[in-house]
Amino acid sequence: MQRKIITLALSLLACPAWGALKVFDFSDAKINEPPPGFRSAISGGGPLGEWKIILDEAPTLLPPLSPNAPTVSKRPVVAQLSHDRTDERFPLLIFEGETFGDFTLTTRFKIVEGQEEQMAGVAFRIHDEKNYYYMRANALNGNFYFFKIVNGIRSAPIGTTAVIARGAWQEMTIECKGNAIRGLLNGKEAIPTLGDKSFTSGKIGFWTKSDSVSYFSDTSITYTPKEILAQALVQDTMQKFPRLQGLRIYAVTTNDSQPRIIASSDPEEIGKPAQSEAQDVIARNIIYHGKSTRSVLVTLPLHDNNGETVAAVRVTMKPFPGQTEKNAIARALPIVKQMEARVQSGKDLTQ
Repeated sequence: MQRKIITLALSLLACPAWGALKVFDFSDAKINEPPPGFRSAISGGGPLGEWKIILDEAPTLLPPLSPNAPTVSKRPVVAQLSHDRTDERFPLLIFEGETFGDFTLTTRFKIVEGQEEQMAGVAFRIHDEKNYYYMRANALNGNFYFFKIVNGIRSAPIGTTAVIARGAWQEMTIECKGNAIRGLLNGKEAIPTLGDKSFTSGKIGFWTKSDSVSYFSDTSITYTPKEILAQALVQDTMQKFPRLQGLRIYAVTTNDSQPRIIASSDPEEIGKPAQSEAQDVIARNIIYHGKSTRSVLVTLPLHDNNGETVAAVRVTMKPFPGQTEKNAIARALPIVKQMEARVQSGKDLTQ
């Protein structure tokens, strides 16, 4: 039986106004290790950031039950710990599990230290490391600004002066709806609604600059889910073949050379790294077969209309008496062939 990979908890709940709510909860993540489901990247120059889960005194999630109850508790937060002073160095920690269009994000942040810079922010609608928006707080110079990066060129800042206390937890909110973007600092409007059409959707990630040591906690995103073709293929296939126990699609995205789960019948799996057999299927265009007492697993290559392997599909089925590897593959092949009829190229899967 394949081992279950434990990652950070991601809550996906109904949200009437936007459609979904995603909460980053690092309580199950390993201390002093990078948070699973995220990718470290660098914008500008210099080395990657040092992103780890650490324990820190942070505001309690629930209101205190009495005036004497503690208002802070030590719990896991994500931290950027590198002290590298390279100028125009912007460490990013990008969440790989979802692409966001319209959303409202709220996060707590704490700027801890930095000799050259003292900043913390959120990058959003990320296409790659040279194309994205971001909002950030600056404790050293006392301001809160919005920027956009297009082909590596940074825009002029839009924002306001603000008192950003170092060593204290504060709250940032970013709202995006269509081309309208708005920012709040500690619940008060800091960046009035502005319009920009450069990016309509993309990834979301934490952002810092140069040697800024900053922490992030209690991040939630309400959003309108953006369904990619890969997820539509999974949902349509599960409806057509209701006896399937599970379905996953693995592929390499434009921002990451390592194959990951890009669609699944279990949404919480999306963004996790591919197991070795799925990587082998993509690399060598072969088929893997496995089984347990309750399931039979077949991992097959998925091809585009030119016959190139662009992904791997893992089909989980209920076995029957006399089940063999040969007839298990025969059951799974038509499922993947129906998917391939809708895939012109690998890029189609994630758009």
